[in-house]
Order: sequence, then C-alpha cells, then structure tokens
Amino acid sequence: MKNYSMRRWSCIRSAYLPTVLMVMCLMPGAGIAGETATLLMQKVLSSNAANRAALAAVAACREKGYRVSAAVVDKDGVVQSLVRGDGAGVHTVDSSRRKAYTAVSMGRPTQKFAELVAGHPDLHALGDMNASILLLGGGFPIRINGRIIGGIGVGGAPGAQLDESCARAGLKELGADLYR
Repeated sequence: MKNYSMRRWSCIRSAYLPTVLMVMCLMPGAGIAGETATLLMQKVLSSNAANRAALAAVAACREKGYRVSAAVVDKDGVVQSLVRGDGAGVHTVDSSRRKAYTAVSMGRPTQKFAELVAGHPDLHALGDMNASILLLGGGFPIRINGRIIGGIGVGGAPGAQLDESCARAGLKELGADLYR
C-alpha cells in the first residue's frame, strides 16, 4: 500500500509543481531566495498643501472679479482638492479637474497642447485619449525640485491666460515652478 501512495504523490507532484511554483512567483513578496523587495520612494503633495493651492488660485481669480473653480490632483491624476468659488458655473468644476489631470498626465502646461493641436489638426486626437483630457489653457503640472508631484487646473475665467494666471497663484503658494 505504501508503494501505491508514493507513486500517486509522485504523479501529483509532477503535475502540479510547475503551477504551484508559478503562483508562488506571482504572489506579492515572493521572490528568489536572498532577493530583497525594492521599494520606490516618492514625494507626495499633502492634502493641506493641495487645499492651500486650490484656495490661493480661486482667491487670485476672485480678486480680479472671476468666478472659477480650481482642482489639484496627485501625480496619478486623482483629485486631492477641489474648490468651487462662490458663483462659479457648474461646468468649472469638471473643466478645472480635467485641466489638472491633463497637465499631470502629459507633464506639460495644457496651453502648450491647445496650441499644438490648433497648429496641427492631425494631432486633434490627443484630446480624445480618454474622457479626462482637456486641451485648454489653465492647467499646470506641479513641479517642485524638478519632480512632478501633481497638477493644478483652473476653469471659469474669461480666457485661458486668465485661468493660467490664477493657477500660477496656486503654484506660487506651493513654491512650485511657475512656467513663465
């Protein structure tokens, strides 16, 4: 009887061992003996800083008589702060978020892409990459010490250059690159 069990275990072992090893290699933390996990360290924008930047952008526009919204997203494009100024149109909430998302995901001010597409109609599809892309001025990557850590977008002022001016106030609040 013992001989039968050993043969059976041998068949099971040879049939399932490759699958078990493959699953173990795919498991988080699994690796070759002696191999250590590599952790990636990254700088992130605190929620307090994101709120300060959005509030500064809205305040800068309010001082000029513009009713806007301002959004700050993290480096993955996820909203960290969204401020809708008093009397700002409902559409400004989405446009500010999309400008911030576009700036961080593409790594450049949104006005640069608006100009690029205007001059090269064959690139118009850039705006259709996903539903969050918006190729209008008013969005900037938040770059501090050479690293992009988020994006800021402003929507609602009567012109892209005015949205940009207010977004720069948010960047200034953070000590970030002002993109002049």
